[in-house]
Amino acid sequence: MVDRIAAALERLAPPSPANADPLAHPAYVWRDGALVAARAFAPLPLAMLHGVDAQKTALTDNLRRLAAGHAAQDTLLWGARGTGKSALVKAAAGAVQGEGGALALVEVPGDRLATLPALFDTIAAVPRAFAIFLDDLGFDAAGDARGLRSLLEGGAEARPANARLIVTSNRRHLVTRDIREQDSAINPRDSVDDQLALADRFGLSLGFHVVDQDGYCAIVRGYADRYGLPFDAADAIQWATRRGSRSGRVAWQYVVELAGREGIALT
Repeated sequence: MVDRIAAALERLAPPSPANADPLAHPAYVWRDGALVAARAFAPLPLAMLHGVDAQKTALTDNLRRLAAGHAAQDTLLWGARGTGKSALVKAAAGAVQGEGGALALVEVPGDRLATLPALFDTIAAVPRAFAIFLDDLGFDAAGDARGLRSLLEGGAEARPANARLIVTSNRRHLVTRDIREQDSAINPRDSVDDQLALADRFGLSLGFHVVDQDGYCAIVRGYADRYGLPFDAADAIQWATRRGSRSGRVAWQYVVELAGREGIALT
């Protein structure tokens, strides 16, 4: 009877999964309180990311410092959707790893911020650097962001020396801003300052902007050359016009379309 009760309780609350070896994989996902090896980490080469040269240099240099055990910054990549923020994070991590840097990327879902202290406990003593990747992060209210602010700076459980946060967001200040708040706040400046305080915690802030037509065509051409696909600027522009947007993401989607037309699988 006792065994059956214990088995039933275990089914209701299964034990936490075991951590993957933190030294063995290039990338992980923080899932259910454990490090899980990413199934297929295949970052683009840095050379394939066009129009973001300054951002490439800044982020890659920062990750090199982190991998070498030197001082490194928490980083915010902000700007228009589809402009290559997430792709650059993975490409920069891959580039540092390709140089022999002792660095791993750990992706953490935005709704799991409260579990970051447990992740920090897991990796703090590991002889390897970790870039903690929070993709497409945003908050509806300044109060929701206070936990992350404490982890970045000033909290009792700030991130360990071998870990830095790499955050992407469509919002420069991560928190939704509403002009009406300045009418209702007792001190409007306090309300604005509270929202800006989170973005100010990042030592490195990199902006990404919508590409112009020439930039978009350059991105498409770079992909097409890599995969041996035909390049037709007029067709590429027509594709972007139908989508109502020019961005690195739209360029990639067009290249996928090209590859499909040619009967080629992209790897």
